[in-house]
Amino acid sequence: MVIAAALGIAGIIAALAKLCCFTVETGEYALVTEFGKPVQVITAPGLGFKYPYQSVRSFDSRLFAYTPASTEFLTLEKTPVVAASTVLWRVSDPKKFFQTVFDRAGAESRLGDILFAELGAAIGRSPLGAFVSIEPKDFRADAILAEVSGKCREIALRDYGIEVIDVLLRSFDFPKQNRPPLYSRMKSERGRLSMKFRSEGEEEGLKIRAAADREKSRILSEALKLAQQHRGEGEGKAARIYAESLSKGPEFYEFVRTMQASRNLIPKGTTLMLPAESELFGLLQDSSHYNRGGANRKAGAKAR
Repeated sequence: MVIAAALGIAGIIAALAKLCCFTVETGEYALVTEFGKPVQVITAPGLGFKYPYQSVRSFDSRLFAYTPASTEFLTLEKTPVVAASTVLWRVSDPKKFFQTVFDRAGAESRLGDILFAELGAAIGRSPLGAFVSIEPKDFRADAILAEVSGKCREIALRDYGIEVIDVLLRSFDFPKQNRPPLYSRMKSERGRLSMKFRSEGEEEGLKIRAAADREKSRILSEALKLAQQHRGEGEGKAARIYAESLSKGPEFYEFVRTMQASRNLIPKGTTLMLPAESELFGLLQDSSHYNRGGANRKAGAKAR
């Protein structure tokens, strides 16, 4: 009887322990409710206690990524666009989360509504160039998304106990039926810009080539002037050296001049008939002709 009673008491205690004890895993929040009313929030992992008539509901505290479907909006110029975004979120206040959205499906439904309203308002206040532009000063997509993320974070935390980490723009495009005319207009605009840049480049190229030609002419004229100057100096120096050399050997000079005269005056194949006293004939007959002639000239000069 004693053993049976002890076993019965142990069973009752085990059943009560199972009803009164629970564990909170890492990456979870636990919410103890009493007849549907939250009475205790546990955010740290470990062992928890409750009354047998109370219930425990756990929530995943990890990061979630919610990707709603693409939605069509109008820009400031009333241009239709299709935008798709991603929301990174997690549970921040388990009690308010349980009281307002209850679970993940309800939370993402509320987040979709908030994102639709805030993203649509931001796109409606902004021109198309803020999202699609080749000019860095006009592109403002990052700043607009940061503003949308801040407003979504404020509303979700205040109303639903949800912490919005970030809002990312997944895609931004035109509706399929509007793409061909828009792309044609974009191509024509880019063609106009390319023609403008090409003409400006050609004009600048002409300026550079004209400046280069002027610089080339200046350099060539300067080089020609220096060349003429150096050539004149060289010719003068050569004439001076030549005169000095010839003054030291007048017989040689007379010989060279005679040979040059004979080469210039007598065509090839010509037959000459010269008197015996001819200077040229004397040279052909006797190589020492100029030596004797030079001596005779010197003697004649002394006699005079």
